[in-house]
Amino acid sequence: MSLFLIVALPFLGALLPGLLIQAGRQTCASATFMVTLAALIGLATHIPAVVDGQTITARAIWLPALGLNVNLFLDGLGLFFACLILGIGLLIIAYARAYLSERDNMGEFYSYLLLFQGAMVGIVLSDNILMLLVFWELTSLSSFLLIGYWKHLPEGRQGARMALTVTGMGGLAMIGGMLLLGQIAGSYDLTTILQNREAIQASPLYLPALILILLGCFTKSAQFPFHFWLPHAMAAPTPVSAYLHSATMVKAGIFLMARMWPVLAGTDAWFLIVTTAGLVTMVVAAIIALFKDDLKALLAFSTVSHLGLITMLLGIGTPYAAMAAVFHILNHATFKAALFMSAGIIDHEAGTRDIKRLGGLRKLMPVTFVIATLASLSMAGIPFFNGFLSKEMMLEEASHTVLFDSAWLVPVLATIGALFSAAYSFRYLGHTFLGAERDDYPSHPHDPGIGMWWPPAFLVALVMLIGVAPFLAEPTVRLVTQAVLGGAAEMPDAHLKIWHGFTPALYMSIIAVLGGLVLLALFRPLDKGWQTAGPPYAKAMFDGVIGGAVSVARFVTGRLHDGALTRYALIFTVTVVAVAYHAWATGAKSPPTHDLIPLGPMQLAGWLMLVIATGFLVYCHRNRLLALVLMGVIGLMVSIGFAYLSAPDLALTQLSVEVVTIILMLLALNFLPKQTPVESSWSRRIRDGVIALGAGTGAAALIYSILVRDFATTPISEYHLENSYAGGGGTNVVNVILVDFRGFDTFGEIIVLGIAALIIYAITEALLIGPTRARLAARKPDEPLAGDAHPLLMVVVTRVTMPVMLMVGIYIFLRGHNEPGGGFIAGLVVAIALVVQYMASGFAWADERQRYPYHTIIGAGVLVAGVTGIGSWFAGYPFLTSAFGYFRIPPFEEFELATAMGFDLGVFLAVVGAVMLSLESFSRLARRARKDRSEHAMDIDPSREERAEAGRGG
Repeated sequence: MSLFLIVALPFLGALLPGLLIQAGRQTCASATFMVTLAALIGLATHIPAVVDGQTITARAIWLPALGLNVNLFLDGLGLFFACLILGIGLLIIAYARAYLSERDNMGEFYSYLLLFQGAMVGIVLSDNILMLLVFWELTSLSSFLLIGYWKHLPEGRQGARMALTVTGMGGLAMIGGMLLLGQIAGSYDLTTILQNREAIQASPLYLPALILILLGCFTKSAQFPFHFWLPHAMAAPTPVSAYLHSATMVKAGIFLMARMWPVLAGTDAWFLIVTTAGLVTMVVAAIIALFKDDLKALLAFSTVSHLGLITMLLGIGTPYAAMAAVFHILNHATFKAALFMSAGIIDHEAGTRDIKRLGGLRKLMPVTFVIATLASLSMAGIPFFNGFLSKEMMLEEASHTVLFDSAWLVPVLATIGALFSAAYSFRYLGHTFLGAERDDYPSHPHDPGIGMWWPPAFLVALVMLIGVAPFLAEPTVRLVTQAVLGGAAEMPDAHLKIWHGFTPALYMSIIAVLGGLVLLALFRPLDKGWQTAGPPYAKAMFDGVIGGAVSVARFVTGRLHDGALTRYALIFTVTVVAVAYHAWATGAKSPPTHDLIPLGPMQLAGWLMLVIATGFLVYCHRNRLLALVLMGVIGLMVSIGFAYLSAPDLALTQLSVEVVTIILMLLALNFLPKQTPVESSWSRRIRDGVIALGAGTGAAALIYSILVRDFATTPISEYHLENSYAGGGGTNVVNVILVDFRGFDTFGEIIVLGIAALIIYAITEALLIGPTRARLAARKPDEPLAGDAHPLLMVVVTRVTMPVMLMVGIYIFLRGHNEPGGGFIAGLVVAIALVVQYMASGFAWADERQRYPYHTIIGAGVLVAGVTGIGSWFAGYPFLTSAFGYFRIPPFEEFELATAMGFDLGVFLAVVGAVMLSLESFSRLARRARKDRSEHAMDIDPSREERAEAGRGG
């Protein structure tokens, strides 16, 4: 099975639970189970090749210019983690079927679970680090949904937000580190990065990249001081907790450290940071776990502790430590998933997870007792269980590790961590199942049906099998270890076995087990002392930091983001001017190389008109109608300037835009007073004037400096001029740029234009159904209205000129690829033709003759443009690549046909639809405000004429 399909199956399968839940809970669970099973079977087909030392790859080019490609690869490490994710995922799906109550939306739960599963599989199979980052963030988002699945629980919502905040912030840091790593290696493909160990570690960017990547790993895997989010994720349903803690979420950081081990490990920075973080996490979390009364909280902190153990081993950086880390990842996944499931069984059947309300369950829940006992003993590191084997390897490596020039620091702290690990394991077992039966259980405890206990029983069987026959797991451990080491180190000459003789690790292990029993015996006074001391809780610190950040944000927002547009403009303008002036003052400037173009009387007159109109606009801006007229004058002069400077396309566009915008703004002004009220003092106006003059002068100086100098490099305009005809098939460079060279920009622009028109329509709809509706109906115009709402002459002229204007629009559209014109200008011309019909004959008359809604026209435009761009894929070219050809049909002259015409048609439709939808929105408001006015073309009311005729006949 293709690696692409293995990754895609969980994402595709996430659609099934929500659909099949209508067919029943069993059907929903079975479909989810089969999706995961199919992915696991597909993965299993590659096991022989991976065991033979092959690396399975799958590659697809996506954005090669950015180095972002959909590249996947499968080696021993990826195979190991993918099997854990999918294998334990199967058990979690089966367990959840029996665990979730009738009140829980099982379809929603399984959809979230498959999304999370797909993101995790994507992480471990990604060959491109940018793609890995995408999957990395998807795990944060999907785990947010899983942790907060019980939305009615405040602690669930808070735990989800905390997990997303911590892991999301770490993910942002890791993005920076990965980008640096890719820059050092010259590639974003992992297979390439892993072959550049020397170059990466010799780079000055190695340390920043290392720290940023480790921040992402530590936050995801809950390493100190980011450990606090994981226990609060226990508000999730137990199947989620078991999955997150055993094989997925928290193992993502561990996986990435193992994956990057060949290129990042082996330096002092790696050793000090990773080993110290892991060692501290292992000890601190183990101590906290002992004093937790909630079963899931105890197991959560135990997970943090064991993750610290694995992190410490990876940090030590020796091949033997890497092998021990791989072995413990396997062992921890088996016993921890079984323990969480047993805790869920207890909560489900006894009605509580509080250890102080439990005890004596061994006879009431014998099956659960056996499962929990075997898994607890493995977690405690008791012989003949798999946890003992990897713990012994950890202690052996710790006994030879020197940290901060101390040969005893790591062995002592590792022994303390193992001691507390044994203590909380014994407490989980003893205080829950041993002792006398109680008569105050919230519910009567009993073993559940087989559906809930067979998944943890299967895992416990693996715990025992590996514990008594470790040689069965040795080939897997060695295969994965070889993948972790890559070519950076030789495989250690070590074997998995129960007895290694009398070694320092054995004595340390004995101390840990006996010390754990002593701590359990002294638990009551120790717990009283712990509670009396009141150690600081990370949650309180987190809440304090978040509260402080919110307060600062509110303070800054309240002073800067207060809704005053003038303040925003002030800050933005001053900042731009200051930065630009600094660049100008400190930069090197070459002398001018061009003379000014001679200025004739006509050009001077046009410039003076533009300046005078601008000055009058500033002075008379309070008179809204006069300001609008002056804006039209300014726009007209700018259009003339474009035409004079040989830019006819821009001139046509500017002129068309001016007509449309002036009309729309006139309609908008219809609902505003004639005069703008005075809202600022003279001092503020003087200040704003000075800033505006400074910004305008600076912009003018910058433009002048550019125009009188040659470019240091060849400008991109020359490329467009040279390739417009050869590459795009058109001699109108502006149009070719819009529909070919920069077609993606234009595609985005028409989408934004359509969205803006839809927003105007939505706002209008809200005004017409809200309180504004009554105010519009009661509104009295400021000025008397003309008696002739639809002048006869104007109606006749517009009817006659309508076909001519449409033909002009079509002509401009067809000639656009080689002459001034194109879809955008043609759309504006046609929109103007329709606008004059509305103006002359009224909205109602024109609306009755409108066959297609403007929403549909906008959508059709975007769809046509998109389909035109997609068509290039079928020819093997990138999106929006155009094709063209020249044809001759006698007796006509030779003509050109280009696929860009289809794209231009989409632009045309989107422009027409957006303009007319905006006009329709304003017109609807106007009709509501003046509903007493005649809406018949030429003011001919048929009913009135009929009444008059009947009166004369009488």
